[in-house]
Amino acid sequence: MLSCLRAGCVNGDPEWAGVSCMKKALSDHAARNPTQYNIAAIAKLEEEALTRRTATERASDAIVRFIGSMTFLLLHVILVTVWSTVNLNLIPRVKAFDPFPFGILALLVASESVFLTIFVLISQNRMARQAERRSHLDLQVGMLAEQELTMMLQMVQKLCQHAGVDVKSATQQVQGFSETTDVHKLASELEEKLPEK
Repeated sequence: MLSCLRAGCVNGDPEWAGVSCMKKALSDHAARNPTQYNIAAIAKLEEEALTRRTATERASDAIVRFIGSMTFLLLHVILVTVWSTVNLNLIPRVKAFDPFPFGILALLVASESVFLTIFVLISQNRMARQAERRSHLDLQVGMLAEQELTMMLQMVQKLCQHAGVDVKSATQQVQGFSETTDVHKLASELEEKLPEK
């Protein structure tokens, strides 16, 4: 019986006439090691997402990566320390060029923060778009899995009926699962029942 299921048909039974033969979904490599196959598929998706970036997105990602590092923090600490030391006249024979309250330093830091904020926002927008694509992919995979499980439950019910196995005791429990899920109805029910933020 299992080999018949793999083939996708049951000895010409008219109940199975509408079921086409199942195609092999995964390669032999994927069937032998699904974890490695999944890791490779995810890595490929990530690589494709990185290659789709525009020049601006690549530059902003590189800048954001640098400003989020300890090197950037240390450079700022050194800059502010040297600037303050020089402009507080703590070094003999070095003339202060930006006396306290360090107006030039404040202007430079404020300008830098505006530009860095823009780069961070560009990078976050790209990551948000990528997260949305992943979410849509996840939803699609979930919906396909639900459809496959529904079809499998229907097939098992038909197999049980064909083999003469009594499934009436579990019919009510299984009946709800063997019906196709209405995604729109489910989404509206969730929206109604979830609390407002």
